[in-house]
Amino acid sequence: MQVRVLAFVLAGGKGTRLYPLTKERAKPAVPFGGRYRIIDFVLSNLINSGIYSTYVLIQFKSQSLLQHLRDGWEAASLLKQHFIIPVPAQMRSPGEDWYRGTADAIYQNINLIEQADPHFVVIFGADHIYRMNIREMLEFHMHKRAQVSIAAIPVHRAQASEFGVIETTPDGHILGFHEKRPDAPTMPGDPERVYASMGNYIFSTNLLVRELYADAQNEASSHDFGRDILPSLVGRTEMYAYDFQTNRIPGDPPAQEPYWRDVGTIDAYYDANMDLRAVTPALNLYNRQWPLRTAGYSDAPAKFIFDEQGRRGQAIDSIVAGGTILSGGMVRNSVLGRGVRVHSGALVEDSILLDNVDIGRRARVRRAILDKNVRVPEDAAIGYDLDHDRGLYHVTESGIVVVEGHRPTVEVATMRV
Repeated sequence: MQVRVLAFVLAGGKGTRLYPLTKERAKPAVPFGGRYRIIDFVLSNLINSGIYSTYVLIQFKSQSLLQHLRDGWEAASLLKQHFIIPVPAQMRSPGEDWYRGTADAIYQNINLIEQADPHFVVIFGADHIYRMNIREMLEFHMHKRAQVSIAAIPVHRAQASEFGVIETTPDGHILGFHEKRPDAPTMPGDPERVYASMGNYIFSTNLLVRELYADAQNEASSHDFGRDILPSLVGRTEMYAYDFQTNRIPGDPPAQEPYWRDVGTIDAYYDANMDLRAVTPALNLYNRQWPLRTAGYSDAPAKFIFDEQGRRGQAIDSIVAGGTILSGGMVRNSVLGRGVRVHSGALVEDSILLDNVDIGRRARVRRAILDKNVRVPEDAAIGYDLDHDRGLYHVTESGIVVVEGHRPTVEVATMRV
């Protein structure tokens, strides 16, 4: 059966808990894994699942995100029905506001739905690190004859206060929503876990349009799917929870467990990057049947130079992106972005270095995140004296040091007058 599917990616969040990485960029534009951005995961999932018509709803500090979409995604739109288009707030609300909530973000662009007239509307967030075969969720939605399907992931009941919890019957039919309640009902037949909403939805179009118009007229609403629209639909329409644990990615081993991480904090972001270094990583970036797509950078290959005692370019249990040169320095258990330089005698351990970081001779960096364009002077040390580091940098409670980046100089073209 041929169906028309239109996707919306919600990419307007501030990401305040990821500060200072979100000081100058939206959370979906934060670099990840050496050469990617967080938003690349949801966009790759859509493309790999055969969903090619996508609007990206942007808002806060969107310039970095816009540049990434231009360089990596918009150029790939070759056909009229195949597009990835960023959309700012359209000021269609009565007060001509920015997006007031997730539902209002879709309502302000309801004309795009009405013009496309799809059978189904897919609404996904851009804030998480995960791989998902969305086609399977769509097939589930159609098989259940659902009007709404919500992606859900089982988590331990001790985490119920951190998530919106979905109460279901054994077959996934939704009975209720419980927003961050520690006593939320557990999963049927599993007293140790609850169903946490992933914030990813599939709607049948007619229902979505009807509910968006009604919500826009409700002055008491916060105009949010999780707080307003979805709870109000309980008992009024067919809603099901799609168990993300059942999702399978083509090309992965049959026993591979689905991967999903909420990288809402610096510590969670750090841990998710570190997951990539495992011999058999839980998040597999090397499956050619399910590629993680990004901008087409024209970087030279990474290079490791000098082979002398005490001056040997090496990287162990690490990820090293293109254009990086290890010039006699040592890197262990780390993730290095594009164009990084590690000079002779330097040591980098358990760290994340974003693009164009320069580590001077004999400098040492441990358990740190260095934002783009950071320069570490010769003989400096970061991560070895946290009391000293707190006076200069942002340090998390777990002891991860975050060094703010610097804005690069922009070359402006000259012209003859």
